[in-house]
Amino acid sequence: MPDAKTLPCLWLISDARNDAVLARALAALPCGSGFVFRHYHLEGDARRQRFDTLAAAARARGHCVILSGPADLAQAWGADGVYGPPHKLGTLPGLLRLATAHDAREIELANRVAADGVFLSPVFPTRSHPGGASLGPARFQELAALAQMPVIALGGMTAERAQALDWPRWAAIDGLS
Repeated sequence: MPDAKTLPCLWLISDARNDAVLARALAALPCGSGFVFRHYHLEGDARRQRFDTLAAAARARGHCVILSGPADLAQAWGADGVYGPPHKLGTLPGLLRLATAHDAREIELANRVAADGVFLSPVFPTRSHPGGASLGPARFQELAALAQMPVIALGGMTAERAQALDWPRWAAIDGLS
């Protein structure tokens, strides 16, 4: 399992809209990438079954598997870590703690809880939040400089945008599906 210094550079995020292509997308990622299982549209046993299926596909390629949810659930399900707002990451040993942030206050919270990484979004306009404001490259860089841990760019990201942003770590839902 990676630590904060060796977090993967490329991350696939799950969502209801990319569910049908996730197995193929996981297989197409470079070995050792990251996968964040969200699947907020599923509950209970259905969510657990889908997690188990996708986690097996991810691990077959050496990917890091992160669960969006409480730390105790991530540990019980055998995830490598937890994803969510800084104040909800928990402190269970052995789990990567990956925070979500959208502004300077949330970056500071991620710093305060010593998150292992932070997903900073939305960098660009995204289908997840149609018509919503995005950070843009300059504001993204400004906020990323405040983080005391690796920053993963999220929101409207594609390989081309990551290259233009000149940022090594990035994540996508549609851009990798």
